[in-house]
Amino acid sequence: MSWVTKTLNSTLGKKLLMALTGLFLILFLVVHLAGNLQLLLPDEGESFNIYAQTMANNPIIRVVSIGNFAFILIHVIWSILLTRANKKARPVNYAVSKAGTNSTWASRNMGILGTVILLFLIIHLRGFWYEFKFGEIPTAVYDGVTYKNVFLIIAEAYSNIAYVAVYVVAMAFLAFHLSHGFASAFQTLGLNHVKYSPLIQKVGIGFAIIVPALFALIPIVMYIQSL
Repeated sequence: MSWVTKTLNSTLGKKLLMALTGLFLILFLVVHLAGNLQLLLPDEGESFNIYAQTMANNPIIRVVSIGNFAFILIHVIWSILLTRANKKARPVNYAVSKAGTNSTWASRNMGILGTVILLFLIIHLRGFWYEFKFGEIPTAVYDGVTYKNVFLIIAEAYSNIAYVAVYVVAMAFLAFHLSHGFASAFQTLGLNHVKYSPLIQKVGIGFAIIVPALFALIPIVMYIQSL
């Protein structure tokens, strides 16, 4: 067995892989949010449609997208393996649990939070990514160039209050997941320090609030605009 296999099969190796994939997905959230915020521009979707098609046709972005899907799968699979390993290490619960005194609710329920986010992601990809790639989408012409008018598909979805509610709830779960995962990733990678850890914690909490809130704002605003 090679040292790579030994490392990946160890608890520390799994945690390192979770941290690295988690940080990549955090970076992806920032990039994805920057693109999605164009949905709120008052140009009837022109900026977003051009952005979406440009990104879809960029070979580098396509490679990154494949990597992103792979990292999501790795992150999910390794989280399941870690959870099972932790349960095997302590098969019998303590008679008196004091978990709440030394850990946050989010840290104790990362599995549940991640599962809900994964289910939402599957629904989200089926409704938008799959339709963009394989569905019949109306087109729009800007400066003589034809683009898929994916903005119309998104606007239609966000005119449904049920979908908007599901989206907002999913972002709340994402916020709790990030509130623990952000700082935890830095700690796992050994980037914690008595001098810098408090700052990392604050940045992590700020990120966990601002990014999901901005994601949630998009469907809320578009729903209001559809009334």
